[in-house]
Amino acid sequence: MTQKIVPSLWFDNQAVEVAEYYVELFDNSRIVSSTRYPDVGQEIHGQVAGTTLTVTIELNGFNFILMNGGPAFQVNPSISFILNFNAAHFDDPDAALHRYWDALTVDGETRMPLGDYGFSPKFGWVTDKFGVSWHLMLTDDAWAQRPFVVPEMMFGGEVSNQAREAIEFYTSVYEAASMGTLTEYPRAFASVKAGSVAFVDFELAGTALAAMDSPVPNPVAFSEGVSLIVNCETQDEIDRYWNALSAVPEAEQCGWLKDRYGVSWQVVPESLGIGFNDDDPATYRDNFKVLMGMGKIDMSKLR
Repeated sequence: MTQKIVPSLWFDNQAVEVAEYYVELFDNSRIVSSTRYPDVGQEIHGQVAGTTLTVTIELNGFNFILMNGGPAFQVNPSISFILNFNAAHFDDPDAALHRYWDALTVDGETRMPLGDYGFSPKFGWVTDKFGVSWHLMLTDDAWAQRPFVVPEMMFGGEVSNQAREAIEFYTSVYEAASMGTLTEYPRAFASVKAGSVAFVDFELAGTALAAMDSPVPNPVAFSEGVSLIVNCETQDEIDRYWNALSAVPEAEQCGWLKDRYGVSWQVVPESLGIGFNDDDPATYRDNFKVLMGMGKIDMSKLR
């Protein structure tokens, strides 16, 4: 089954290096596919014609798309990735957690050292050498059905204390959506109010996610550095998600949009990659040119 929501990470000519690094580190992982910028035509995002545009990787059953988009944006901790160390995924979850931690902290930044913070007997937060933020956590049986990788949104800055409102909105937009366990901050401190979301897990169209209100004042904002791709089967589905999510008209370009909380989404046809491969360069060039001129994607205009 196609993963409905796929995180997309923006890099400046590092996508292949990052893909190879993660596939070597993560168990049961592989490079699934890649696409290239058209071999001729105008320069896009400062990228050389014919070089790698995207690399799709699968990390222990969870897909990411890594994009070479130039220096315009960078990944940041506004959307991190929980790594769920549980007996459902590893024979020895604690040993596996330490193995991943030791690798990800090399040339990275430790934001919270491994320790017992009450909600888990062992938790740590690290930004790796490529700027990607990971939350490594030993989990109990309640998380056994969750995938190994769970994207987590952090609401702060201009959208502080809006995690609950946002998740209620997202679960109203997506089909087969639900909210799981919600833990509140018991009292106000720093940038959070009493009753704001300390943690909530939820599901959108079969994809597990999580969210929290940031207790740290002025954290990084959501950006195109980490976006969420929505794979759609039909034009009607594209239209529905686009109309529900898009809230910043000037951010609409080639399937990208920003919602009312600043989160970037890419609403695209599931079959988009078929017209963007090396088998038919002429079709690829035509489709790329048409796509770059679109806001919302019109499938009828793509070959």
